[in-house]
Amino acid sequence: MKIDPFILIMLATVALASLFPATGAAALVVDGVATAAIALLFFLHGVRLKRETLVTAATDWKIHLLILACTFVMFPLLGIALHLALPGLLPPALWIGVLYLCALPSTVQSSIAFTSMARGNVAVALCAAAFSNLFGVMVTPFLASALLGTQGGISAGQVGKIASQLLLPFVLGHLLRPWLGAWAERNRKLLTFTDRGTIVLAVYSSFAAAVVEGLWHKVAPLQMLAVLGLCLLLLAVVLALTTVIARALGYATAEEIAIVFVGSKKSLASGAPMAKIIFPPAVAGAAILPVMIFHQAQLMACAAIARRYAARAGD
Repeated sequence: MKIDPFILIMLATVALASLFPATGAAALVVDGVATAAIALLFFLHGVRLKRETLVTAATDWKIHLLILACTFVMFPLLGIALHLALPGLLPPALWIGVLYLCALPSTVQSSIAFTSMARGNVAVALCAAAFSNLFGVMVTPFLASALLGTQGGISAGQVGKIASQLLLPFVLGHLLRPWLGAWAERNRKLLTFTDRGTIVLAVYSSFAAAVVEGLWHKVAPLQMLAVLGLCLLLLAVVLALTTVIARALGYATAEEIAIVFVGSKKSLASGAPMAKIIFPPAVAGAAILPVMIFHQAQLMACAAIARRYAARAGD
């Protein structure tokens, strides 16, 4: 139930960007470095994605379609429902963040870790999480645009940025996997540092630009509490629905665990870099806030649920 140390780093980054936002020439340098780091991040994701994982994912297509539907259909529908029911609860910038959260792919590492802890089907979780992230690279920007409509639609120029900074590096990395895959396996720790360093850069760059545009003058403390409440409500509903759906369809407990843990998660690792590409500077910082809050909430909730599954399996 401890706070994820990386979330503390993210909070420190937000504080740094709020107190010392990059402006002028410094902002251009930070933006350029962050953009290059994001391209490198997706290149390395392509290198690390095993071809066998995709083949395996395709073989058990029913469970993977179910998990993808939870991630990319159920979540967005719940986000739309919350927005329609409570339109005045948050300012537009934070609603953009909540709806953007609903369009993100699942996590990989934590989904697999919690599935293993709960004694679930790790192979299904691994394939489903990898498939979700592959699908997310292609679908999330356009799904976010559909959800946001006039609040944050994607222009032709942004489509080009998405293709050049996300899709192209990802595809190139995967094509080069036969030559770089072994190196990537040997340097997992270095690549983890690269992943997290890129997220820190993306968060700082986005928040600094948003602060310059007056982010903290637009978001009140009570509105932050409202975001927390919405994230907790969304997480609770998704956890309940994924459990009910898995049981209603007759899946065994091991597969139910994988469905619950992969289908209920949203990826900060993908969300922060994508936000910088998808949204203008004034919006990107606020869009990341709900993702950070949901990320910590899902870790704490799923840790407790995984322990309950494991205790039940041990009886």
